[in-house]
Order: sequence, then structure tokens, then C-alpha cells
Amino acid sequence: MQIVVLDGYTLNPGDLSWQSLGLLGNLKCYDRTSVSEVVSRSQNASVLLTNKTELDAATLKQLPKLKYIGVLATGTNVVDLKAATAHGICVTNVPGYGPDAVAQMVFAHILHATQQVASHSEAVKQGAWSSCADFCFTLSPLQSLKGKTLGLIGFGDIGQTVANIATAFGMQVLVNTRHADVELPAGCTWVTQGELFKHSDIVSLHCPLTAATDKLINQAVLTTMKPTAILINTARGGLIDEPALANALVNGSIAFCGVDVLSTEPPLATNPLLRAPNISITPHNAWATREARQNLLNIAVNNVIAFLAGTMDNVVN
Repeated sequence: MQIVVLDGYTLNPGDLSWQSLGLLGNLKCYDRTSVSEVVSRSQNASVLLTNKTELDAATLKQLPKLKYIGVLATGTNVVDLKAATAHGICVTNVPGYGPDAVAQMVFAHILHATQQVASHSEAVKQGAWSSCADFCFTLSPLQSLKGKTLGLIGFGDIGQTVANIATAFGMQVLVNTRHADVELPAGCTWVTQGELFKHSDIVSLHCPLTAATDKLINQAVLTTMKPTAILINTARGGLIDEPALANALVNGSIAFCGVDVLSTEPPLATNPLLRAPNISITPHNAWATREARQNLLNIAVNNVIAFLAGTMDNVVN
């Protein structure tokens, strides 16, 4: 059996082992695969693993030996699921592999905004502390998280992990989900989106990108938020109207934004957020701690094992 990994580098840049996958068949791993190389590299594969390499209907039609596609991520938009089903191809994903890692990045951005570690460190290195008349200084006011209100849009595994960390900091947590009757832990309160945006000191997005949530954060919403508010997005770039957010940061409609995702990745040089003030941008690597990547790989391998055994775990089509 031929197993092909089309784009394994982001999952495993060399610090993990493909051995457990290789034990299941004849394995070929590619760091990256261009559109023009997909068919030639996949032609003899029964099992195909992809992270962000797209497998559309026209491609799948040219792969008659293919029986299984494993997406090395939670989102499955890179695969034409309808076409895969029509060709009898099983498609799986990897859910819940790293909520702790993403929640950690949420608070990395929050603490970057509230504690200003990077800017103070750079100022010290440039001699500002050495020439200071006092024993300490601050470039601008620091903020305590205790007593602040955190608003969460979405309350899946990641949102729940973020809420747990927030309550440990002594924060109040507001939650908005599609259904108001969701069971929430102590310290969390369900509110409407309008109430959440109005009352939150920090808003963190943890919902999927759908037709209903596309550009959820837009000019109208940004004008309802506190001018001192912080916006965090580690979910999907399309949740934010990026030009509107850039304008809000320039105009001071909100105080700060931290994002790990953008609408196009890698971003176009023309993306207005790259030039906006008061924003921290990480390159979609919240998921990528070594521990989370190892867990992802373990689940992906177990998905293949389950498929071969006929038990089918994490099937999405």
C-alpha cells in the first residue's frame, strides 16, 4: 500500500518521526507539493495525507487508486468532500489535538498587549533604563487582568480552555454561542453578541468560519466595542474585515489587536494589517507547539489504522 504525505513540513520540520506511519505501508513524505505536482505524486497512493495542499474534484478524478484522505488539521476545506464521497474516498480530520497550545497563544497576545514585555525589553537594550533617573519606568500604563471582562465568541475545546485560564487570572468571562442553553462552568455567563462586544475588555474569537460568521468583526461591530478593548483572533482570518480593523486601529476605535490568522496566508504585501499600529501578528503557528504537533501526528496515524481496520475514526464525509 502506497502512503503519500503531500505537505508534511509544517507538521514535522524534522523534530518528529514518521516511523509509525511508515509501518503501515510504503511511505513517501514531501515537505511541500505544488499544484502541478499533486497528481504525479499521488497517482499510486491508496492513502493520501494533506495539510493545506488542495484536493479538488478535478484532481480526485485522476486518482483512481485513492481510497483515503487524511487531513492533517481540523478544517477540511482543502478537500472537495462531495467529490471524494462520489469516488468512494474516505476523508478524515484531526480534531482537538492542541486546545492548550492555541489557548496559550491567546494569552501570549493578551499579555503582549497588557504587559508590553517586548517593547520594554527593547527599550532597556537601547539604554533607556541605564539612563533613567528612577529605579523603574513604563513606556505606557500596564494593565492587570484581574477584574477585566473577557468575551468569547464560540465555546468549543479551545474556548473552554481559554475560559479556564481567564478565571485563574480572576477575569469575568462572557460567552456567546449559537445556542443560549449551553451549559457553562462557574464564572462564565452567556450573553448576546451585542452585549459581549459592548461590555468586554478583551474579545477572543473561537468560532468556525461560515457564511454567518464571515467578516463577523466589521466596522459596525468595532464601533460598539470599548475604545480600550483588545481583540484576539486565533480562529480564522475571514472572521475579520481586515480593512475595517486596520481603520479602527488607526483611529483608536479599539486599543489593540492580536491575531494568529489572516484572510490570505501567507499574507499579501498589501494586507492593511501589516501596516496598522497597535497589532501583534503571529504566522498561524498557535497550533504548532511540539507537543500539539506530536498529538496531531498520533491522531492522524490512528485515523489511518482505524480506516484499515474498518472502524473509521474522525470521518468527515
